Amino acid sequence: MLQNQVPHDLLRAARAAGRKVAAIGGGTGLSTLLLGLKEYTDNITAIVTVTDDGGGSGVLRDEYGMLPPGDIRNCLLALANTSDAMNELLNYRFSEGSLKGQSFGNLFLLALNGVCGSFRTAVARMNDFLAVTGQVLPVTTSNVSLCAQFEDGSCVTGETAITKAKKQNNLVIQKVGLKPEGAKALPEVIKAIDEADLIILGPGSLYTSIIPNLLVEGVSEAIRRSHGLKIYILNIMTQDGETEGYSASEHLKALMAHGGKADVCLYNTDRVAHRLLEKYAGESARQLWPDPREFRQMGVELTGESILSRDAHFVRHDPLRLAYAVMKTAARLAPRQQVLRYYDELMLRQEE
Repeated sequence: MLQNQVPHDLLRAARAAGRKVAAIGGGTGLSTLLLGLKEYTDNITAIVTVTDDGGGSGVLRDEYGMLPPGDIRNCLLALANTSDAMNELLNYRFSEGSLKGQSFGNLFLLALNGVCGSFRTAVARMNDFLAVTGQVLPVTTSNVSLCAQFEDGSCVTGETAITKAKKQNNLVIQKVGLKPEGAKALPEVIKAIDEADLIILGPGSLYTSIIPNLLVEGVSEAIRRSHGLKIYILNIMTQDGETEGYSASEHLKALMAHGGKADVCLYNTDRVAHRLLEKYAGESARQLWPDPREFRQMGVELTGESILSRDAHFVRHDPLRLAYAVMKTAARLAPRQQVLRYYDELMLRQEE
């Protein structure tokens, strides 16, 4: 690492002038990406799905009528510039009593929602409280649910119900949609996509973290008209209850069928440890290995990088190596000019 040899003021200037990134998704995948991205640029907008109806978020959604806070909270903490103690507090999860299963961060957002009178303003205040790098936005403030149509024509509403039905009936999801229809994206979301020179889709659950954002009115249209580089980050493995049996190209086809667009697909080249593959085999999950011919036929460039986390218990992306791969890909396919190019090259050299 060369970071100690580069003046701090120069690194700070490079991040301040960093690429304008619109990162779209939800769940653990998006927050993992954000953890690494904030080392390269201050100009990040995280656009987060609001269709979650499980766990603590689902309880708050049912009891208080607020939008699910969990994914928003995770992204806020990923971009936060606060003490470890504050992060630990907001991540604290109650283990007993009526609050069992709830995180303090979710309850903090619930309280802000009451004080501010709207979820949109509550999230904006949370951005300020945590001094986040960039901003975190819910894709919409409409109270929408995800619905899925399966190959046998049956329809199910609700993320948890969709996953349960798919696993019980062993059916393939044909398409997903939102109920009620017509949910509009926040103006700030469309503005962020319009101004971005880098749009990132994923990683994360295909049908419940990434695609729901594309179903909100205005989002897919903004992505398609954007001149920014569009990167789809392929999941490392298939996912039980969503994409078991899918090939890598079928992930991208599903994304495109729901309004998504990609110029390049970034995938992991590291082999998952055998013991972890055995663990995930019980969930019908397997590692994804893209076929270059299939991606060429779709007009999408395929690029592989070593981005697997060294986590001994779970298969996931490494935040820093993932962000480095994203920024290296952007520098290669969409180089900026003059001093901005110098800044980009400087930041990438820190990880060489």
